[in-house]
Amino acid sequence: AGEEEDGDEELLGAGGPHTWTPQEKLLHEARLKAKAKRRLRRTSSRDSTRESLSEGGEPGPEPGSPKGRAHDRRSRMGKGRGLPKKGGAGGKGVWGAPGVVYGYQEPDARDPNYDEVAQGDTVYATVVPELEEGELEKNVQPMVMEYFEHGDTSEVMELLRGLNLGSRRHAVPSLAVALALEGKASHRELTSRLLSDLVGHIVTPEDIAWAFDKMLQDLPDLILDTPEAPQV
Repeated sequence: AGEEEDGDEELLGAGGPHTWTPQEKLLHEARLKAKAKRRLRRTSSRDSTRESLSEGGEPGPEPGSPKGRAHDRRSRMGKGRGLPKKGGAGGKGVWGAPGVVYGYQEPDARDPNYDEVAQGDTVYATVVPELEEGELEKNVQPMVMEYFEHGDTSEVMELLRGLNLGSRRHAVPSLAVALALEGKASHRELTSRLLSDLVGHIVTPEDIAWAFDKMLQDLPDLILDTPEAPQV
């Protein structure tokens, strides 16, 4: 287009002195302005291209080059469907698939978000283990000896309730009678009153019967400590 315009200018300027009409003069000036604008646009486009190369460094890799494929997030095996993994559900720190309703789960005390206050009223219960045979004698004997001093059966019952006698309830009347045999007549009278008050509260009539049967079986051993035990 520039060569055609140059040719037009030569045609207009050839043939020696020529007087241009006002229309030809206006047309010639318009062509010169258009030519200058085109040259200015070409120069500015070349400068912008150079600046972009200098600022951006090396041009980006070609779409088909190995360097361009290194950052491609698509499946390299060519088998991916373009869908998110697991359908967008599951994984660490996510809620799961949309529309999934989870059932009630018991709170875990090891959970970092576990709030003990939010679990409702907490009931603390003291669990007393059942007394062993040796421990029972160690705890009950001082109670009976003190009872011989004060004679208050309600205090003995209150102390016995604090112990977990379990299946060894029958040992209480048996131990009390054995101590009464070694004591005075007043001690035997207090023991009779104690056994009467304990029935129905701490021990049962069956426990009393079992205790006396056991004492009759152990009578030879009782005679060693109390020779008059059979008569008493």
